[in-house]
Amino acid sequence: MNNLITDVKSLEIETLNNLKNSKAHNTLRAYKADFRDFSSFCAKNGFQYLPTEPKIIALYITYLSKSSKFSTLKRRIASISVIHKLKGHYIDTKHPIIMENLHGIKRTLGSRQKAKKPILINDLKLIIKAIDKEKIRDKALILIGFAGGFRRSELVNIYHEDVEFVPEGVKILIKRSKTDQSGEGAVKAIPYFDNQEFCPVITLKNYINCKLVDKNQGKIFEISDKSVALIIKKYAEMAGLDPSKYAGHSLRSGFATTAAEFGAEERNIMTMTGHKTTQMVRRYIQEANLFKNNALNKIKL
Repeated sequence: MNNLITDVKSLEIETLNNLKNSKAHNTLRAYKADFRDFSSFCAKNGFQYLPTEPKIIALYITYLSKSSKFSTLKRRIASISVIHKLKGHYIDTKHPIIMENLHGIKRTLGSRQKAKKPILINDLKLIIKAIDKEKIRDKALILIGFAGGFRRSELVNIYHEDVEFVPEGVKILIKRSKTDQSGEGAVKAIPYFDNQEFCPVITLKNYINCKLVDKNQGKIFEISDKSVALIIKKYAEMAGLDPSKYAGHSLRSGFATTAAEFGAEERNIMTMTGHKTTQMVRRYIQEANLFKNNALNKIKL
């Protein structure tokens, strides 16, 4: 009997570890941070937060709606649900009191986010020209980030072993990403550009060759994902652009919008960016075509 109890306990521990490992470390950390905010709200108001009930979640998102984006509300609900599962509790986050409250908030606030500007071709050139010659790491970071449609987390987790230079350009292995939690991996191929000043392949090769550390070990850029946004803002300002309008995602959205503008097919854009659904990519395409397919182009005054 004691052996059976021991076996069950070990199975419970292993199951809990599997649940934790099913989420990327950064994702799990974000869930925990969200849940801390929820538990703080509950503690201040005398509510039970684990397990909680739909009515408390509804009150919480009403409270959040005064100062948060609609997307934040949905993420917080997801975080509460995940933490409950990890702790062995069930919470119905699709309960009518939650969903109807969300719909009401959406009608009041609207769900469209104030997205940061994409870095388009002219912006990219201005930014690259603003970078001092000795800051080759920053130049490589921005050009590779743009050309590969990388997420910040993907960009800062490129290791030397993940990079392979070939006659056509460079192949970069992405071991894990936001939409690839199981770690199947994907390869991004970036060809040589005709203009060497803005060529991500040549710039990356020059950066790797000039690094003083072991070229076969460690991460390529050796910075945090938060640093990507700071670097972009720094050079955007130096280039005479408004830094507040740009962020780490500006490279990725800039690639997708520019590719759409130049006629790249939806599926080819998705192959590079790693998007699993067409919803976001079609927003980039719509943005790219605002003036190209504008009905006013047919009017001559």
